[in-house]
Amino acid sequence: MTASSTVQEQDDNCYHCGLSVPKGSDYQTIINGKSRSMCCPGCLAVAQTIVDSGLDNYYKHRTDNAQAPEIRSEDLSDALLLELSLYDDDSVKQGFVRNTDEGDEATLVIEGITCAACVWLLENHISGIPGVSKANVNLTNHRARITWDSDVTPLSDLLAQIYRIGYQAHPYTPDKEEQLLEQEKKRATRRLGVAGIGMMQTMMLAVALYGGALQGIENQYVTFIRWASMVIATPVVLYSAKPFIVAAFRDIKTRHLTMDVPVSIAIYGAYFASVWATITNSGEVYFDSVTMFSFFLLVGRYLEMIARHRTGRAGNALLNLLPASAVKMIDGNEQLIPANELKTGDVVLIKPGHTIPADGMIISGSSSVDESALTGEYLPIRKECEDKVVGGTINVENPIQIRITEVGNETQLSAIVRLLERAQEEKPQAAQLADKVASYFVAAVLLTACGVGFGWWIVEPAHAFWITLSVLVVTCPCALSLATPTALTAATGTLRQNGLLITRGHVLESLANATHIIFDKTGTLTEGNLSLQEVIPLSSLDQDHCIQIAAALEKHSEHPIARAFHEQSADKSAIDIQAELGQGLQGQIDGTQFRIGKPEYAAKISSTTAPPLPQVSGQWLLLCSESGPLAWFRLNDQIRREAAEAIASLQNLGLKCEMLTGDNSSAVAEVASRLGISDCVSGVSPAEKLEYVNQLQGQGAQIIMVGDGINDIPVLAGAQTSIAMGTATDLAKTNADGVLVQHDLLRLVDGVLLARKTKSVIRQNLGWSLCYNLLALPLAAFGFIAPYMAALGMSASSLVVVGNAMRLNRIPKNKPATKPTNTASTDLNTDSVV
Repeated sequence: MTASSTVQEQDDNCYHCGLSVPKGSDYQTIINGKSRSMCCPGCLAVAQTIVDSGLDNYYKHRTDNAQAPEIRSEDLSDALLLELSLYDDDSVKQGFVRNTDEGDEATLVIEGITCAACVWLLENHISGIPGVSKANVNLTNHRARITWDSDVTPLSDLLAQIYRIGYQAHPYTPDKEEQLLEQEKKRATRRLGVAGIGMMQTMMLAVALYGGALQGIENQYVTFIRWASMVIATPVVLYSAKPFIVAAFRDIKTRHLTMDVPVSIAIYGAYFASVWATITNSGEVYFDSVTMFSFFLLVGRYLEMIARHRTGRAGNALLNLLPASAVKMIDGNEQLIPANELKTGDVVLIKPGHTIPADGMIISGSSSVDESALTGEYLPIRKECEDKVVGGTINVENPIQIRITEVGNETQLSAIVRLLERAQEEKPQAAQLADKVASYFVAAVLLTACGVGFGWWIVEPAHAFWITLSVLVVTCPCALSLATPTALTAATGTLRQNGLLITRGHVLESLANATHIIFDKTGTLTEGNLSLQEVIPLSSLDQDHCIQIAAALEKHSEHPIARAFHEQSADKSAIDIQAELGQGLQGQIDGTQFRIGKPEYAAKISSTTAPPLPQVSGQWLLLCSESGPLAWFRLNDQIRREAAEAIASLQNLGLKCEMLTGDNSSAVAEVASRLGISDCVSGVSPAEKLEYVNQLQGQGAQIIMVGDGINDIPVLAGAQTSIAMGTATDLAKTNADGVLVQHDLLRLVDGVLLARKTKSVIRQNLGWSLCYNLLALPLAAFGFIAPYMAALGMSASSLVVVGNAMRLNRIPKNKPATKPTNTASTDLNTDSVV
């Protein structure tokens, strides 16, 4: 009997808690495709929450019925606490909570965020909860990442604390977030539609009032138009503008000013003043200004929401690359199972055209794999037996079987998404400054509005109200709050699509200010592996025949030298392979003994003297048979094809390029010469690399360090900005601030160019926002701007900022760089590869 079968599933018992279902009650919900009976609304609410959260597997894997939760607060309803307590169950948490060295880490989607101040409020409130060590909220995609000690504070308490300050938190899953985004879009569209229709109708009636004021109109018609305008404006104020007043009350309750406070005062102050004027038939009405202000403000937020959704879906698209099902091999038979039920060690069949469901290693077959969704490289990559494959990539040619090595949150795809989120969560200094300025700016706006209103009340009471209203509207810091986040989000997404994954928020700022870029040699400026460069036959055997013999001998060896021959197809088969440590290999092919390796070792098989070594740099191997020498093979590490162009382009951008390597061979000077690098430090240990970089940084240099190996980890961690190659070790990637996913050094040039453009765009946005507010404030204070004009100007200001940031969706064009003239040959001496 399975664990799940111990749970009572009969219709006369509650499917959730196991208690009897009262006669006459009808509480039902669909779980795993079947209608299930519940005993009460509480169990129904909890079960529905599980289903809506995409956590139906909870019921498959639980070993006992759910227990009634403990009620911990009178501030929230019992039903809500019942729902939240579900997330304390380990079976439920495993889908979105991961264990780290710092504690449990959960990614949540937060509903109700409207601006940067909401992020500030949430981060500070959550950080103050006992047991919470870290709380980051992303303004762009409205996701929160929280690290806490669940022994101190249960997850349900964290969620309840978020509810108490006016927000709603849900576990982050791509499908669930897509539903929330769609719901948010529908609500925003409805509010915008109501506001748009209301604005058009009230403006049409306002024209009649304005015309009547100039040419005369009977009082009964004035009264009718006012009442009609009030009826039309009421749904706009009470429905369309509701989010502003809700957010304002929340902000006042938490003693933190945001732009929603002056917006709400302006909208609801003007509305209720107009209602009073309509009822008492005295004073002026501002229904047209109220509806127009609400409409334009909602338009700005709607467009900002669309841009945010686009960014959020970009991250979801990565996780949604994983298929819903997988073909698992069980005793040689194929069985279709949900992909989220795969475990480490399972063997999965991947047919041509199918997506790989998790990270694994090929154990049978060979094929080409399309990795374009991850790396941007459109050409499929050839994969052989024992090669690693990544979940979310597509098998192109032949059926293969893989053994699963990583699932769930441990896959490379999930790691990339976490790195992206970490980059967007971290705020550079410019963003932190903008947040602070916006908060103080709201306070200044309120004080200024009070002063202006009081002054006009003394000078001209009839104009005091609408001028104060204009001041409140025109100076709302929407554009100031959007100036930096929109630019950073657009630039980060553009670089990811072009092969440079930014994993920390300060990188764009650092790339823009960089003065030096320092490269490791092997694996960074060079390919990091030996390849066959030249074959010199020494007997009657032709070149191809000699390669076939060498490939057969080296076929089963994992030595770096042997891998250079693995790319060559070996039609022949060697037996009795014997390896001599540090010397070479010996084996038998078609009854003939052969040796390949160092000249002296290989020549001994024929009792002859090794021929003279060719006078060309490289790693030379001699192939001999019992009859004598057969061929020379020259192997070399190659300089990356794009390295020379990348170095020249970076130097054209004003960056000083240096090389810092542990290699102490002649290859160092050769690489530096061919790439045009004049400053080179060789033969240094990892500690000496870090010391060198710290010394430069101490002199004021802004450094970008590029490396790939374990020996580069200390200097990657110590540099102001560090970039790891896509082929780097996992530890190197973890300690780096960015990853060249596409293994292309030219992406560094793109990164510097876009970072500088981002810096310029942020300055433009901040400058525009501040200048607009400083110019508009005195105009509004002196009565030159009507409320509807203020609403239009404020919305236009926000749209200018968002539109300017969208220019970062393209990489700036770089001027062609002149490559060094001495790069005709890209292979180099590799006496010592480090």
